[in-house]
Amino acid sequence: MEFKLHNGSGNLCCKSCGRQDKQLNTYDWLADIPGNTEESDFVEVQFKNTRKGYYRNSNKIPLEKGDIVAVEAMPGHDIGVVTLTGRLVPLQMKKANIKSETDIKRIYRKAKPVDMDKYQEAKEREHSTMIRARQIALSLNLNMKIGDVEYQGDGNKAIFYYIADERVDFRQLIKVLAEAFRVRIEMKQIGARQEAGRIGGIGPCGRELCCATWMTSFVSVSTGAARFQDISLNPQKLAGQCAKLKCCLNYEVDCYVEAQKRLPSKEVELETKDGVFYFFKADILSNQVTYSSDKSIPANLVTISGRRAFEIIGLNKRGIKPDSLLAEEHRTAPQKPVDLVEQESLTRFDRSRKAKNNGNNEGNGNRNKKKKKSNGNNRPQGSEQSNAPQQANAPKEQSKPRNNNRNKNRNNKPKPQGEKNASNDKPVQK
Repeated sequence: MEFKLHNGSGNLCCKSCGRQDKQLNTYDWLADIPGNTEESDFVEVQFKNTRKGYYRNSNKIPLEKGDIVAVEAMPGHDIGVVTLTGRLVPLQMKKANIKSETDIKRIYRKAKPVDMDKYQEAKEREHSTMIRARQIALSLNLNMKIGDVEYQGDGNKAIFYYIADERVDFRQLIKVLAEAFRVRIEMKQIGARQEAGRIGGIGPCGRELCCATWMTSFVSVSTGAARFQDISLNPQKLAGQCAKLKCCLNYEVDCYVEAQKRLPSKEVELETKDGVFYFFKADILSNQVTYSSDKSIPANLVTISGRRAFEIIGLNKRGIKPDSLLAEEHRTAPQKPVDLVEQESLTRFDRSRKAKNNGNNEGNGNRNKKKKKSNGNNRPQGSEQSNAPQQANAPKEQSKPRNNNRNKNRNNKPKPQGEKNASNDKPVQK
């Protein structure tokens, strides 16, 4: 019977196996290559509390990620989970500075039901052992905190993880613990950041703690990283859940150090015809420097670019004092910041809709005009109402008076007797 984790990779061999150990997992980008698992006899095995080791598969056991195996330990054997196989294991061993392959222990077998029963019994004793060990350490007046206890797979050994600010003499503690639990005792000191990563939590950024997700090595963080970024030295805001300085202070400090090289020194004073200006503050990433006419309080603040500040420094070295800190173009017409993306405008999407609607209306008007023109051209010549152009109607208007005169002459002619008048149906009297 084979035992695997419930969230094991199975066929998805590129993924990790255990969520609690995901900061130690390695993405196997060679997993889909045929014959990758047979390339190396070394296997990576993970245990509890971010502990992992490298073992030799000398018995050529077919292993996949997620398999629970029994490995060699001192004394007895231990139970762990296979998390990496194939070509990447030697590279990870080189990264962990494991040079001598003779010291590498071997894998005994895949876990059997008997091994799993002993393993479960040992895991059930861990919490009660931790509580009892804390009471013993308190009775011995030791300035330490026992954070967790990990039993070996066969129950013959227990690892006590503790946190201490100072060096602790726990020789008496080991004797008392060995007599109380009848196992071999091993003390392992961890830092506050490792303890926070083991417990987990949500940071002030709203995401899961970096030490609980992906960080494997912890670099010391100093207050100099906060000074380079012009962050106020407030210990309540700079400290994380581990009561130490936040690890994220080191993420952007290199960018700020590089940007500060493009700014003048804070000790340099700028001389102009208006007076002497002193450094007040700087916006490092935007390369802007603000100067004040008073050294102690902000007065007559002027903000210029770092390039302009270096120009004035060069002029002062040559004995030249400019008229003002601002350049000529800035003094005549101050430039208004242009919002290229129009992120500040709430009606930026309505403009495009109005433009589309106006374009559609103009298109419809042009179509109607074309239809009217075509209808005017297709009408007969004798029609009284015509939509033809004015030039075409002009000659017709000139000919109208001639026709009216002809009609008047016709009406004025003497009509014969007995002829009826066109306007009156009665016969004309002689």
